[in-house]
Amino acid sequence: MKSKRLLVSVAAAVVFLSLCQAASSQSQPVQTWSAKSQSAEYRIGAGDVLEISTWKEPELSRPAVLVRIDGRVSFPLLGDIAAAGMTPMQLTETIQKGLASYVTAPVVTVTVVNPASQRIYVLGEVMRTGEYPLTKELTVLQAFSLAGGFTQWASKDAIILMRKEGGKEKIYRINYKDIVKGKDIENNITLQTNDTIVVP
Repeated sequence: MKSKRLLVSVAAAVVFLSLCQAASSQSQPVQTWSAKSQSAEYRIGAGDVLEISTWKEPELSRPAVLVRIDGRVSFPLLGDIAAAGMTPMQLTETIQKGLASYVTAPVVTVTVVNPASQRIYVLGEVMRTGEYPLTKELTVLQAFSLAGGFTQWASKDAIILMRKEGGKEKIYRINYKDIVKGKDIENNITLQTNDTIVVP
């Protein structure tokens, strides 16, 4: 019976993910990252909304530029630019180099005003299933807290975490009971973008 419920939960996860990813670009801003701030390691993803400003060049500034599903953004004079996978600073440098043919010493700032690509998903036997923003370092246990804890039917020793690595789906098995007892602390995994936790 448990394995049957797990299969149903995993199938629901796949359907839920496709729906959430389609809607994620409409989420409200929760935090901003600037190329001139602590965001040097932030990686831009599809669905993010960027503000791109060029100093003293209002016609070369845009307050809300969507990173499309193909990972590109459109910008005046430069056309389509690959943005996904870059840090804000790397995209800043790319745009500045491109504009150098049209503007003398362009000064560009890229800010992520809506990090919509940074999401995790918690499904199954938790109080609040759904999509959650990943705006700081977050562990599996902290994700359960965001989701309001478990229902009375949750199998806390058979939780799975689904993660895409190298283009392949990888499954991590999480035993909540062991983690809270201090037996399996290493499985209190730090979450990554698009991780999906399923509680059967």
